[in-house]
Amino acid sequence: MRLVVLGGGESGVGTAILGKKKGYDVFVSDFGKIKEKYQKVLTSNDISWEEEQHTEALILNADVVMKSPGIPEKVAIVKKLVEKGIPVISEIEFAAPFTKATTIGITGSNGKTTTTMLTYHLLKSAGLNVGLGGNIGKSFAWQVADEDFDSYVLELSSFQLDGIVHYKPHIAIITNISPDHLDRYDYKYENYIDSKFRITRNQTEEDYLIYDADDEAITTWLKDNKTKAQLIPFSLTKTFENGAFIKNNIMEVSINQEEFKMETESMALEGKHNMKNAMAATSVAKLMQIRKATIRESLSNFQGVEHRLEKVLKIQNVQYINDSKATNVNATFFALDSMNTPTVWIVGGVDKGNDYNELMSLVREKVKAVICLGVDNKKIIDAFGNVVDIMLEVNSMSDAVKMAKRIAEKGDTVLLSPACASFDLFENYEDRGNQFKQAVQNL
Repeated sequence: MRLVVLGGGESGVGTAILGKKKGYDVFVSDFGKIKEKYQKVLTSNDISWEEEQHTEALILNADVVMKSPGIPEKVAIVKKLVEKGIPVISEIEFAAPFTKATTIGITGSNGKTTTTMLTYHLLKSAGLNVGLGGNIGKSFAWQVADEDFDSYVLELSSFQLDGIVHYKPHIAIITNISPDHLDRYDYKYENYIDSKFRITRNQTEEDYLIYDADDEAITTWLKDNKTKAQLIPFSLTKTFENGAFIKNNIMEVSINQEEFKMETESMALEGKHNMKNAMAATSVAKLMQIRKATIRESLSNFQGVEHRLEKVLKIQNVQYINDSKATNVNATFFALDSMNTPTVWIVGGVDKGNDYNELMSLVREKVKAVICLGVDNKKIIDAFGNVVDIMLEVNSMSDAVKMAKRIAEKGDTVLLSPACASFDLFENYEDRGNQFKQAVQNL
């Protein structure tokens, strides 16, 4: 069996290693450059590879192709594979049959990383033999090849779900859905929504779907479509006999006649959106029969996720917050919503079809200055130019932070929450967040 892997990054190399171990004839092809550390891994495992090209003769003879999530379906080589009827699948789809482990799959436009990390923290603290993978950390396929976990917590992007045929998680979570990555879905929101719901398409009556019952896109889909999974809703406004909710500042999670209660103020995470993440993760912990005391302790000592509303430093009574992971409007909405002081907002980057109107009322109420950090800031300036007193454009992170320091007064917050992808000026959102933290430390 010939396995061709398109993309020589973390998921591609992990898949290649697993494929090789399972006796496939493996070839890795990357249209860009392959990082040196991955080149070494491929070569030492005797896996043939190429970079900066796709040689059709070596690709179109595949029995199965694993496409890295970053490669769009519209790429010429992918179209040719599909025309030839060669299956093009995701890393998750390829690796899942090679493990008996229980998987917990988590998707959503926002909150999925925090929910994934928190769920992993809950299960690991309870002493379970659990791995963490998917869109985060070490490749799932690589772990299936090298490790022996009983369960995995997987963060799954819509791109990873697009390549699923038979895979199903035992427990699925959809944290929320808001317009994102529409450039990959023909600018049709419904295509993106359907893509997220692939997480539940193969689930059976023995599986579970945990979802945000306050989310319009999710509840509408569930009204119009069927899943066999047992439904476990969570909500900030409604209450359920079987599900999770918040009432009088107490989180209640009731699953299969078992109840768990905890005061929200004793949790480490702050903000409404994080209460939702906590409800989703706690629902998993209850399904996995983790002791209440362990859940309580884990929720109160969770450290949060880097680049997500991460408090960096307080300088001259101004709090600097790194929310570089906010790569869409909905994520920035959560960030601005949780600000309690006048805010200097650093925003901008590669726009994925953003509608900034959703932020208008929050910007009017909370933002005193906007600093645009992107190559093309026209949309942001058009949206907020008449709403805030100060609107500036910069083209480096150090300039953005220096400007913010000049504008901010005692008691203010400087918030990096870009609402955009980072690829115009930075390698990725981590690089953007790290540059912000460095610039703040240099003040």
